[in-house]
Amino acid sequence: MLYPFKFKPHHFHKLWGGHTIEKWYNDVPADFENVGESWVISDVDKYPTEVSNGPHAGDSLQDLIEVYMDELVGEKVYDTFGNRFPLLMKFIDATDDLSIQVHPGDEFALENEDCMGKTEMWYVLPAKGKSSIYLGWNQQMNVSLIHAAIADGTLASYLRKYDVHEGDVAFIPAGTVHAMCKDTIVAEIQENSDITYRLYDYNRVGNDGRKRPLKLDKALKVMDFNPDNGASFQRTAPRINGAVNLQKTPFFTVNMLSPVRPIQRDYAPLDSFVAYMCVEGQCHVTALDCESEHKTASLHIGEAVLLPASLNDILIEPQGPCKLLEIYVEL
Repeated sequence: MLYPFKFKPHHFHKLWGGHTIEKWYNDVPADFENVGESWVISDVDKYPTEVSNGPHAGDSLQDLIEVYMDELVGEKVYDTFGNRFPLLMKFIDATDDLSIQVHPGDEFALENEDCMGKTEMWYVLPAKGKSSIYLGWNQQMNVSLIHAAIADGTLASYLRKYDVHEGDVAFIPAGTVHAMCKDTIVAEIQENSDITYRLYDYNRVGNDGRKRPLKLDKALKVMDFNPDNGASFQRTAPRINGAVNLQKTPFFTVNMLSPVRPIQRDYAPLDSFVAYMCVEGQCHVTALDCESEHKTASLHIGEAVLLPASLNDILIEPQGPCKLLEIYVEL
């Protein structure tokens, strides 16, 4: 039986990770010095999230798709992606600068990595310090200039830098060179992929005492050298008890919900699953047209819930100030 699914997240220790998002969970391994990423809905190979509520507890997202197919994800989504969930949803906590990097598009990734490419979106959460990101080139680039900038450590000076605050949104198409700077926390929605090509990593060394590997050859094959490639940065304001569109792409649509009283969402016209990522506060989510006794899921910041495509009448009851990212696929 289908009902709102919550999942046990995968937590990842990272060299640059922090101590904020780990406080949202009670299952972080004791030997982790910090948590850089928590994947809350994932069907990535080796890291599929498992259901944590109801009779399907312990089943992976892959198990659910194989059993319920289009009832879970939507007819068009299933026809397009088959038994593979199309998105990965995660939280990232950076207390140090992330590497300057780029992700491939679908064509290159399918041919060379046997997976989808990676177009992504960041929603910025509050952080302790001053936060910023690099997003795309600030001038026309070429291979020689990039090699020279890497050699002398000035690559970041060729990137657009944005100071970021809570609610800011960055859209990062595949091929966009980018980086997250220290003291930045984001919710990330992306294609189902874990492919990253590092160009520059500030000459840092890992726990093994060696510099982390770069993939400059592949990066140069997939990057866009133009300063205007479709990447975007925007500031948003919530709409109380309403929805604000943050991003609409062929890969995902993301809206912001900011309820202060109970609100209902009707997904009958939508041929897709819907996911909520809680980015502030807590709430109860109830599928009013669900016959299961597990039709209600409680969410707090850092958690997510997946609403099957067969469930259309959803009630959100905030428990104080609350913000949710509403995510689905429109094909």
